[in-house]
Amino acid sequence: MKDHEIPHLSDLDRLTETLIGPETAMPHDASSVPIFQTSSFLFDRYEDMAAVFAGQSDRYIYTRGNNPTVAELEALIARMEGVEAARGFASGMAAIASAVLPFVEAGSRVVAVNNLYSDAFRLFECVLKKFGVTTDYVDGTDTEAVLAALPGASLIYLESPTSWSFTTQDLRAIGAEARRLGVVSVIDNSWATPLFQRPAEFGIDLIVHAASKYLAGHSDTIAGLVAGPKALMDRINHEAYHYLGGKMSPFDAWLVLRGMRSLHLRMARHCANGLASGRALSAHPAVTHVRHPAFEANPGNACLSGYGGLFAFDLDDSVDIARFTNALRVVKIGVSWGGPESLVIPAQAALGLSGAANVFQRFGTPAGSVRIAAGLEQTETLVEDVLNAIEEGRR
Repeated sequence: MKDHEIPHLSDLDRLTETLIGPETAMPHDASSVPIFQTSSFLFDRYEDMAAVFAGQSDRYIYTRGNNPTVAELEALIARMEGVEAARGFASGMAAIASAVLPFVEAGSRVVAVNNLYSDAFRLFECVLKKFGVTTDYVDGTDTEAVLAALPGASLIYLESPTSWSFTTQDLRAIGAEARRLGVVSVIDNSWATPLFQRPAEFGIDLIVHAASKYLAGHSDTIAGLVAGPKALMDRINHEAYHYLGGKMSPFDAWLVLRGMRSLHLRMARHCANGLASGRALSAHPAVTHVRHPAFEANPGNACLSGYGGLFAFDLDDSVDIARFTNALRVVKIGVSWGGPESLVIPAQAALGLSGAANVFQRFGTPAGSVRIAAGLEQTETLVEDVLNAIEEGRR
């Protein structure tokens, strides 16, 4: 897809044939997946339970292990990402931690791209470091530097595009070299979704989603997913999933499934609103930088077939950040993204994030930068609100 181009809905429709309705037959011929809101499942005979414990039956036994509603979502994301298996988790961070922990140990070295998600950064700096796992951070736009850092690493952690800076990585080159060296590769694919980027096609091993964002799409649930080859997912199941307790609930799985039935429609609008906002901001004299893959040449842009609506832009010193933020009427002030509403976070506030590991300070996020999540509002109304707030901020 060319820069600044919105994907046609017909193109998205071809990618989303599995989204409308459940994959397997539902009880009572239900048109959507029921919520199996139960903690445990019963057996008629001793032999049936014993077969489950012996691994001879895949019947459900306890929802912290497996649940039909969650299993339907796991099967769906695995199909969409083109991989063998997936697991649902209680949050995006539970998914990230469970995708990383089985593949590191004391003395391991992790390679991670700069400007990664703030709590993933804290996982590496505040948790893994305590257990003797070191992390080297590299500029993901410098493919040679990324490849040079791989020898001797246990795992490479990617985001394409990255949080706040929204730069992309050459997933094909990195995935191929990581596999050659036996380095497990993990990517956060929440921004692009499987509609706009399928990392497994480029050789990336494990794909993480904060399902709370675009997949669920309604700002009403917290959930995470990991998808990948069966061999690696088995390690996650055996070494993290059952023991850390971050299991996705049946109701949250149902909310994500509900949201994914309209994913292709919503993503087209998020993409359109993000591009329209980016174009308008690029032309504004008070905007010094628009941080969006469509407006910058990065090595991983070719891996994208469309764009999410989340990006950032930098305002010059003529704009008072607090006044700009408070002048917004359509766009709301808040964390997270991926729901119907447009949201902003000013870096000036994020730079004050409490705690020992501040990713915004570590990677030099400009104080005049603003992250915006373009929602589903009418495009002209959204653009007008942002431009009017900039003018208010300049007074």
